[in-house]
Amino acid sequence: MLGDRYALGEVIGRGGMADVYRAEDQLLGREVAIKVMRHVASNSNEDERFMAEARTLAGLDHPNLVTVLDVGTSEVSRYLVLELVEGSSLSRYRGQAMDPMRVAAMGRDLADALSYVHRQGIVHRDIKPGNILLDDDRVRLADFGIARSLSDGSQHTATGVTIGTAGYLAPEQVRGDEISPLVDIYALGLVLIEALTGERMYEGTPMVAALARLDNPPRIPAMLSDGWKEVLSSMTAFEPEDRATAFEVTQLLGALASREVGLAPTGGEPSLVTHAESAPAVIPEREASASTPHPGHAPALAGIQADG
Repeated sequence: MLGDRYALGEVIGRGGMADVYRAEDQLLGREVAIKVMRHVASNSNEDERFMAEARTLAGLDHPNLVTVLDVGTSEVSRYLVLELVEGSSLSRYRGQAMDPMRVAAMGRDLADALSYVHRQGIVHRDIKPGNILLDDDRVRLADFGIARSLSDGSQHTATGVTIGTAGYLAPEQVRGDEISPLVDIYALGLVLIEALTGERMYEGTPMVAALARLDNPPRIPAMLSDGWKEVLSSMTAFEPEDRATAFEVTQLLGALASREVGLAPTGGEPSLVTHAESAPAVIPEREASASTPHPGHAPALAGIQADG
């Protein structure tokens, strides 16, 4: 029991700092999800991040975000009570190419949620399949554990340390540059490409996966329609100023979701193309994870996660 109110059940998710349980709110007689910190340490960065997530989520209200219901502290842990989303995360579909129409609708809703979040001055910083929850009703963005408020001068990470998941970092995060909401757009672009192809764009160790995008732009499937190529190219542009905003992505993906055809007809085997004009039209499958590490960029990568 937590807080003399929540009866914990099975573990339904695990993260770097916490475990997520299915639980019963015995006061209101409903099922909830409870994110429980594994350790409580006074003034620790992890503890600060957990409470920052609670405050961040409590101030957000959007149909495509997981709703926070309560927060509490027991003798052994802190915990966050969230709405229970029946279904699974997008990571369950890893290795499977999803229907382009479904991906467009999912991306539109996620971009709309990000547009709302960004208007509140918040950057999520960890858009990845594991943080995208799907059920029969709608898609929801979860886990604001490393979100950053652009108006908050406080930092929960050391200077020169990039925090996030290696396979979905934007180039400016890898370089250790100042971040903006456009890092979320880049990551969402990689997620959508992965959903469309069934393949993660940047594989390898965290260091290799992170550094690969500095040399190899994301490969966009040639089999996709021109509309898909346009939006994905804009989302994954190397420089943030060249990327579409969350609002613009919402509009573009909304148009795609309303069409009947998501794939362009091809005369042979699908090939992969990149939006970089100087790159070859076809890139070998493993080239994205085979780039030579850049020692000058390595210090910025101390906080990246391997799990997507």
